[in-house]
Amino acid sequence: MKPLIIPIFISHSGCPHRCIFCDQEKITSQSVRPVGGDDVREVLEKAIGSKKFDVRRNPEVAFYGGTFTGLPKERMTGLLEAVAPYIRNRLINSIRVSTRPDFIDEERLKILQAFHVSTVELGVQSLDEDVLSMAQRGHTAGDVIRAVQMLKRRGFKVGIQLMPGLPGDSEETFRATIEKTIDLDPDMARLYPALVIEGTGLARMYAEGHYRPLTLEEGVELCAKGVARLETNGIPVIRIGLMSSTSLLKERRIVSGPWHPAFGFLVRSAIHQKTIEPDLPAPGTAKGIRIFAPERKIPLIRGYKNRGIRIIEEKTGAEVLGITVDDNLPGGRVRIEKR
Repeated sequence: MKPLIIPIFISHSGCPHRCIFCDQEKITSQSVRPVGGDDVREVLEKAIGSKKFDVRRNPEVAFYGGTFTGLPKERMTGLLEAVAPYIRNRLINSIRVSTRPDFIDEERLKILQAFHVSTVELGVQSLDEDVLSMAQRGHTAGDVIRAVQMLKRRGFKVGIQLMPGLPGDSEETFRATIEKTIDLDPDMARLYPALVIEGTGLARMYAEGHYRPLTLEEGVELCAKGVARLETNGIPVIRIGLMSSTSLLKERRIVSGPWHPAFGFLVRSAIHQKTIEPDLPAPGTAKGIRIFAPERKIPLIRGYKNRGIRIIEEKTGAEVLGITVDDNLPGGRVRIEKR
């Protein structure tokens, strides 16, 4: 059972500067007003009072959107103290925070451990030095390696967030970033392809003709390869693509880039298409085919608005006559009947 995540957004709080791609207020639809202990308690009381709340789902408070360990220590402690009573009463199981790799040190980690923080997600974006520099991240790949090692030594679960498609990035540099991520062996990863959001430095670069964002097709293909490689090596990818938000979806807020409301599903479907490819008939060997597959895999075969069906028909030259449930097949296989 997936944990019940209770998100608390601290947009831009603790960030030493604004990176070229970032506008957390638009991305999350959350104000940049500083969040305090009272705000945390209000969010938790509302969540606990919801019909969806269930302690059996291991509820976890997640501080997103800023650089948590970049906050002044008094404020960081105040936010964690607001959660502490709920943990003591076993209403909340744990806490996760998001932060930058260059804001990890022993003193901060001691504070996190004292308040039951179990997971730290690092906004890495890339492990290529030129890409990091062009994105104005302000940290190096070496900072990432050091941070991951420190977190692991203290027993934290570690997440790594990557952003393919930044200025200076390419298929080759992103592939290298994936391989370096595998070497770091984090507990989880997230992939957020770079989007051009109104008002950011990236939007200015795009308007001036100095930056070409990924197309949707390029973003899906790049992420599909990255996700498949990570998960083959035992690193689960827990999120692909930004979540929708009211502010982000307003007209012209997303200027360009591989945005799609079901981006993660497009990627998962593309991965599954590659998995079943060996089971498909060679082009020209059938006029029609019926596909048999496990029920839970059928949506991935069909794809978004049946795009997967069209891809199979293009590859095989055969009309897909239907898909039939066969739960005796392994999850990554299909059986084909030619007509």
